[in-house]
Amino acid sequence: MKRIDLDDLPPRIAQLLAGLEAGEELLLVQGGAVAGRILGASPPQAEPEAEPLPEDRAAEIFEQFRSAMEDEF
Repeated sequence: MKRIDLDDLPPRIAQLLAGLEAGEELLLVQGGAVAGRILGASPPQAEPEAEPLPEDRAAEIFEQFRSAMEDEF
């Protein structure tokens, strides 16, 4: 797959490419003929944050308890 960094393009072209809506098509034309097509995609979805493992959570609680006891005494 080929890749183009938007920072390497002139600002007007980079803005046009970055502003494509999901499903919107952009034609690349050269000499009156279609040289290519670019289809806008939806932005990537953020992955839900995974819950910590019970062992990790228990270790964290113990560490907080130990720290509180050391501060107390």
